Amino acid sequence: MEPANNFWTVARFFEGSPAARAIYDAAERMASGLGPMDVRVSRSQIAFRRRRGFAYLWRPGTYVTSDIPLVLTLALRRHEASPRFKEVAHPSPGVWMHHLELPDSSALDGQVQEWLREAYVAAA
Repeated sequence: MEPANNFWTVARFFEGSPAARAIYDAAERMASGLGPMDVRVSRSQIAFRRRRGFAYLWRPGTYVTSDIPLVLTLALRRHEASPRFKEVAHPSPGVWMHHLELPDSSALDGQVQEWLREAYVAAA
């Protein structure tokens, strides 16, 4: 049952999914190492923000059948053609949303850190 104020927390977002929470914790450590940011939690996603959002984490199993515990979506100013991305969407001029499936925290490697840094800088 949802609280009357619909207040979402990181703990509530990951209830029942310790694997997704462990991946989130690693992603949050990586992102917070870039500099100041806000974390906003909603029913559907967790956003890492500066002036704008630069990274979003969501649980695909909430919407479709999936064995992937967490997806990281990065907002870049360009299209990155890496085969690591499950999908790249272009929702508005100058923004490409790159969806990266995270089966575990080992997927958060140096390459992902560079993409995250690029998204962080662009969100200033």
